[in-house]
Amino acid sequence: MTDLTFSYFPGCSAESTGSSFTQSMNYVAEKIGMKLEEIDDWCCCGTSAARITNDDLKHALPTRSLALSEQQHPGMPVIASCAACYSVLKEAQVYAAESEENLAHVNSLIDMDYHASIDVTNILEVLVQPDVQEKVVAALKTKLNGAKLACYYGCLLVRPTEVVQFDNPENPTKMEGLLNACGAECVDWSFKTECCGASNHIVSPKAARKAVERIFRNAKANGADAIVTACPLCWLNLDMREDQVNSEMGTDYHLPVYYFTELIAMAMGATADEAGLKKHFEPAEAYAASLFKQPEAEEVAK
Repeated sequence: MTDLTFSYFPGCSAESTGSSFTQSMNYVAEKIGMKLEEIDDWCCCGTSAARITNDDLKHALPTRSLALSEQQHPGMPVIASCAACYSVLKEAQVYAAESEENLAHVNSLIDMDYHASIDVTNILEVLVQPDVQEKVVAALKTKLNGAKLACYYGCLLVRPTEVVQFDNPENPTKMEGLLNACGAECVDWSFKTECCGASNHIVSPKAARKAVERIFRNAKANGADAIVTACPLCWLNLDMREDQVNSEMGTDYHLPVYYFTELIAMAMGATADEAGLKKHFEPAEAYAASLFKQPEAEEVAK
């Protein structure tokens, strides 16, 4: 049986743009007996700016939190919900474990005694483990009733391949497997791992919104009624920019964008508020409610 006790790295988005991810993840975790022990005094993993500007900072920031985890929660794997945090932490752990020279280098940077002894995982990677997925399905109060979902992984959940080794980097399927087991009918589509534009929505918004439009277009063309993701930045860029895309490009996309944990939480009995759906930009409650609507008495009688 998979041990469901983890050293938890929340990341900077956990209580801000990714707060609905945190809410729904915690709801699901409680239902299946998963325990998340937060790393005390964790710091930003350094994704984006730090990784671009300074190699030492790129290694030091995530390694510091990993070292704290070793001290506070000996033997516990580190779990991150954010795909970017997961990728950065995993890369830091792999780098330090590659050689004694690398390990000595990062220890000198953080002035701590880090051993690179713990694994780094993400919430999706845990939930798709066969015995854990059984717990998820057993905790459902209702199914997802054939929901047509486009599973969007983004760039960092499956890359770099040699580091994360989580799923096929071009055609991942593990999110689909989990959601289909929960009663969805996930669509096959071509943009599972295409970039959403990331931080380019700030520095080059028009170009970045073209990336978002292509994702919506392909999801809709392949029959999706909604998009699900496991990355706070991907969720934000898709959910927040949908109206802008429609306004600027003359499109009419109205696909709600969910964290995969939100729909699972609601199938477990969470209200829209408990699952975090009231924090969305594109209205998300109506479609979710339609999945769990009970049949009318007359239909049941038939």
